[in-house]
Amino acid sequence: MKKNLLLVAMAFAGGVVALGSYRLFFESASQAHWSEPVQAADYSTSFASLAPEVAGDFSVAAERTVNTVVHVKTTTTMQPAYNPWSDFFGYRQQPQVQSASGSGVIISNDGYIITNNHVVEGVEKLMVTLNNNKEYEATLVGRDPSTDIAVIKIDEGNLPAITWGNSDDVRIGQWVIAVGNPFDLTSTVTAGIVSAKARNINILGGMNQNGEEIFPVESFIQTDAAVNPGNSGGALVNTRGELIGINTAIQTRSGAFAGYSFAVPSSIAKKVSKDIIEFGHVQRAFIGVRIDEVDQEIANEKGLKDVAGIYVAALSEGGAAAESGIRQGDIIQKVDERPVNNMPQLQEQVSRYRPGDKVKVTVWRDGKQQVVDVTLRNRSGRAELEDFAKADAGGTVQTLGATFGGLSPEDQSKLRITGGAKVVDIQPGKFKSIGLQKGFIITRIDGQAVNAPADVETALQGKAGAYIEIRGYYANGMEAMYGFRL
Repeated sequence: MKKNLLLVAMAFAGGVVALGSYRLFFESASQAHWSEPVQAADYSTSFASLAPEVAGDFSVAAERTVNTVVHVKTTTTMQPAYNPWSDFFGYRQQPQVQSASGSGVIISNDGYIITNNHVVEGVEKLMVTLNNNKEYEATLVGRDPSTDIAVIKIDEGNLPAITWGNSDDVRIGQWVIAVGNPFDLTSTVTAGIVSAKARNINILGGMNQNGEEIFPVESFIQTDAAVNPGNSGGALVNTRGELIGINTAIQTRSGAFAGYSFAVPSSIAKKVSKDIIEFGHVQRAFIGVRIDEVDQEIANEKGLKDVAGIYVAALSEGGAAAESGIRQGDIIQKVDERPVNNMPQLQEQVSRYRPGDKVKVTVWRDGKQQVVDVTLRNRSGRAELEDFAKADAGGTVQTLGATFGGLSPEDQSKLRITGGAKVVDIQPGKFKSIGLQKGFIITRIDGQAVNAPADVETALQGKAGAYIEIRGYYANGMEAMYGFRL
């Protein structure tokens, strides 16, 4: 009995010593970390190296993140489909106002906020609520359907901005937390691990309303942190509270979280948001190759030890790869020393550069590695930044009594189109005689896409005496069609 009492006493004493050591260590650490007051303006740089990677304790990361994540509420007026009988019977269906919500992350102290393109696409009004319940109306800065990233802004300074992390350093199996507003539950934090990297789940492709193909860039971070509707545009952070991704999608059959969520890695989100803020658009670089992933047959044929890399199936004539000396049949293994073992990884690496940037591409050719210097190009095939101000304006074109100009980012977002020719002035002439009004945006002429004002003249050339059909949109979203003989 005495022996048992002695063991209990020793265990109790050991527990007291352990508890005292625990409190001494962690309270001292807490005081060292938090003894100095932190101003909101310094929020994005004050904590970059303070938080240890402690498995299972996400309080530090959550505290550093929740004030940088905002609630984004959107309003859209949906116009009813045109009904030719409505005029005959003298009634019209009323527009329906629809509301939705998502999340966003403050990335600068002066009010720039990153979110998802699908959160803000086509909306008429954006309202942002901070974690302190202050509400602001936001403006759209720009958006990129190819990566599902957009930037909005509120007129406020001294905001708590998040610290960017490096998604390249993210490891499969490491702890992460997701912060957002699922189901309008503000400032919700969930935790999980990184399940995979460089996932392509084929959700960003398709066509826009101009009939143009959207070239997606998908290289998602996959996690099992719970993400639900309303989390879109929110933060995925590591245990130091650094932004490593923008939560974008879930894979589910029910519409609610079912175990897997996907985030745009910070390597892509940071570059895209920076381009949007600086240029209003993304300066996207192209390497100019048609590629296939390496399989066992290609690996055997090329003498590769591992089934990894990107097979160059074809080259774009005059493209960056062809001009640099990359050949059909080469295996791309690295871009600036970063391994690329599949298509999403290659997209992710190239997407962090701008046209005109030079990168070193490591290829496998004739049984050995070779390094090729590649100068990336823009979509027009030139090694220079695109002049989006000129492209947006597209100049002005006067024809048949109407003056056409380019679209603003607001036009593009509200109508969910990326190009067109907008009537900025109209005088007596053919267009006015058929009822075309100021503000109408032409997107197609006789089935041919109109992406800029100059396309109107091009589409009408050589059609004297022909019947012309014009399609497009008014600012309220109403689609209209006009026909006339030229």
